[in-house]
Amino acid sequence: MIRTPLRPLARILDARDKGENPDAIERENIRIRHEQMRDQARQRAEGRLLVLGMFFVVAFSVVGLRMGLLATSEPQEPRVDGPGAQIHAARADIVDRHGSLLATNFDTHALYAQPPQMIDPVHAAQELAKIFPDLDAAELLEDFTGTRKFLWIKRKLSPEQMQAVHEIGDPGLLFATRDMRLYPNGQLAAHVLGGASFGKEGVTAAEVIGVAGVEKYFDDYLRDPANGSKPLQLSLDLTVQAAAEQVLYGGMKLMNAKGATSILMDVHTGEVVSVVSLPTFDPNKRPQPAVSGAASDSPLFNRSVQGVYELGSTFKIFTVAQAMDLGLVTPETIIDTKGPLRWGRHRIRDFRHYGNEMSVTKVIVKSSNIGTARLAQEIGVERQRAFLGKLGMLETTGFEIVEAATGRPLLPPNWSELSTMTISYGHGLSTSPMHLAAGYAAIANGGYKVQPTILKTENPPKGERVFSEASSKASMRMLRQVVTEGTASFGEVAGYAVAGKTGTADKPGSRGGYYEDKVIATFASVFPAHDPKYVLIVTLDEPVETTGDEPRRTAGWTAVPVAAEMIRRVAPLLGLRPTVEPLAVSDIKLTSN
Repeated sequence: MIRTPLRPLARILDARDKGENPDAIERENIRIRHEQMRDQARQRAEGRLLVLGMFFVVAFSVVGLRMGLLATSEPQEPRVDGPGAQIHAARADIVDRHGSLLATNFDTHALYAQPPQMIDPVHAAQELAKIFPDLDAAELLEDFTGTRKFLWIKRKLSPEQMQAVHEIGDPGLLFATRDMRLYPNGQLAAHVLGGASFGKEGVTAAEVIGVAGVEKYFDDYLRDPANGSKPLQLSLDLTVQAAAEQVLYGGMKLMNAKGATSILMDVHTGEVVSVVSLPTFDPNKRPQPAVSGAASDSPLFNRSVQGVYELGSTFKIFTVAQAMDLGLVTPETIIDTKGPLRWGRHRIRDFRHYGNEMSVTKVIVKSSNIGTARLAQEIGVERQRAFLGKLGMLETTGFEIVEAATGRPLLPPNWSELSTMTISYGHGLSTSPMHLAAGYAAIANGGYKVQPTILKTENPPKGERVFSEASSKASMRMLRQVVTEGTASFGEVAGYAVAGKTGTADKPGSRGGYYEDKVIATFASVFPAHDPKYVLIVTLDEPVETTGDEPRRTAGWTAVPVAAEMIRRVAPLLGLRPTVEPLAVSDIKLTSN
């Protein structure tokens, strides 16, 4: 910057020549310079005030917009974790098909200790042992007086227990906040829900992870924050499930069975409305897996999907349906049932002698092993195996609980002609009751394969056609006659036209062979028969009906009455009104007044 001299020499000399005061020139220049400096300072200040004003305008605009956004959003309880915490404790709820709560989160506390901060470890250990009888005072004292600086004492506390610990008054006993998984209905649907436990744990939060059932199968979905608060909706109906569990438990006790399972499935969608496995457990207090004995003796064992059994004569309708679909027989075709049927050194016999011949319909109604085996011989090994494969009987069901993956069918090591004959009436191939439910759903819905699912579905696509609609309808007429005329006469429920098939299979021994006095009794039913909507499978493990002179173990005496009572209880809950079964055209006769 070029500064102008306050006393320019040229003007001073000129002023002296004219007799003027040179000091006036200096004072004038000082005044002008001060005015210039003042103008520059004012411009600088005005610029700063403008920038500051713009900053406040922007800041207040941002705050106002944020306040408006918060005012229009849904309120949520804030969650604060410790600095750098990597534990995400949130977990979505699980609800039934109507939105009723099956599983949710519950705020609770855990108890931990920091021994270096404890004042009286002896007193604290003694008082904790009184509050929690499962804790040992001596072991606690050893931990408190050792080298440990931190230890968990209890993962979950009730409010009463928390207050009691608080009253001990030791600063080394501290509480950690966390969410725990709560199942408000207790044992209801326990095998479906499975249970949850803690994963990563910190003082400020604990990770809740699924350990079984849908909790583990859908663990990623339930823990994903992107799903927000959207619950996992199952196909179960809580009311129907409660009624089914109550009836099945009563039936199991009445029939002196060691275990039982039932499955209620929509024949068109494959949705499982109810699934029960007994004995059961409370997922709020999930027991530890058994380390000895048979797996099926544990209450954690899910008989509906993990239990693979020879399901006996319930398989006969599949053989007949395939034979009709192949054009080998019609319902009226006469079959040679003279017994025993010999194959090498093996003999196939019927439960009792039904005559030397009977129609295909009577083979199902009377449950003839010989008649079904002869049909299987005509079908052949390859065609039978392919048909059962299309039905899904040779692989796991894909049902959405982790236990279903272990329920793989047991196939014969060598699928021979003899295997084909015995499989035709439910021996030599072991499947789960869930497989059977899916197979009967295909019989009932017109011949389409269904995929069992525990999720509520909207407009599911139709599965692969397994056999024709004509074969499906003919099979349903036969199953109806099993109830009205055959081995399932105790299965009739007024107004609901039950159709179905009984199956009684000797139970395999633990060391090979079969027990002589232990059976698996099954009734596979469909209702209403004239307009099929639901499949119900009831299976009892080692039932014995003892009201008569001799013990009776067959499904007609054990599983069928239990299934009938269940249908009687749940059909109204499903919205099914009792109706009069329509007569076939051939049964209508003209009469005159």
